[in-house]
Amino acid sequence: MRRGVVVTGGSRGIGLATARLFQGLGHEVVSLSRSAPPTPEIEHLAADITDLASVERAAALVAERAAIWDRTVLIHNAAVHRHDTVPDLSARDLLAVLSANLAAPQALNQRLVPVMKPGSSILYVGSTLAEKAVAGAASYVASKHGMIGLMRATCQDLAGSGVHTACVCPGFTDTEMLRAHVGEAIEAITGMVAAGRLLNPEEIADLIRVCADSPALNGAVLHANLGQIER
Repeated sequence: MRRGVVVTGGSRGIGLATARLFQGLGHEVVSLSRSAPPTPEIEHLAADITDLASVERAAALVAERAAIWDRTVLIHNAAVHRHDTVPDLSARDLLAVLSANLAAPQALNQRLVPVMKPGSSILYVGSTLAEKAVAGAASYVASKHGMIGLMRATCQDLAGSGVHTACVCPGFTDTEMLRAHVGEAIEAITGMVAAGRLLNPEEIADLIRVCADSPALNGAVLHANLGQIER
C-alpha cells in the first residue's frame, strides 16, 4: 500500500515535525515550501503560499503523485502571521493574508480531491485564534476563523467520498514563527499556559497523525494548548 503525505511548510516547525513523523512511519512525504527540509528523505517541491501561481503549479505536480497513492494525507500547515489591527489593516493587505492562508489551501484541495482515495484525509492546522481573538493580529485571526469554516465546508462537500477532515488548533508552540512574533515576551506567553511550558512541534505532529488515522474525527476542531489560562 502506497501512502503519501503532502504538507505545506514542511521545512520547519510543526510542518517539519509532521513530515518527519510520517516519513518515519513509511509514508512518501512531499513538502511544499520555499526552502528544502533539512531531512533529505523528505521530498521538496518549491512553493510559496504568498504566491498563488506557485501554489497552483505545485498542486498540479503533486496531484500526479497523489493519483498513484492508495492513501493521501493533505496537511495545510503553512501560514502568514502579521502584526496588524482593524483600524490600520488595509483591504489589500487583508486580501494578501486571506490568499495565503485560505486561497492557497483551496488551490491544493481543488487539484488533489479528485484523485484522493477513500481513507485519505485533508487536515488543517488552525490556531487557538481560530475561535477567539487577541489585539494586534486582525488578518491572522480572520483567516484562521475562515480556516475552520473551510474545514467544515470540506466535511459537508466530501460526504460519502471516504475522505475525512479535521482542524487541529495548536496553542503556544515552540516554533520560529512564535518566537519571531512574540520576541522577548516568550516568558509571559509561557505563563499563560496551565502546564507552565510551550508545546513541542512533535506533540502537534502526533495529533495530526491521530486525525489522519481517525475518520471518526471527521469535521472536528481539536484544540491542543496544554490548558490555556484565560486573562
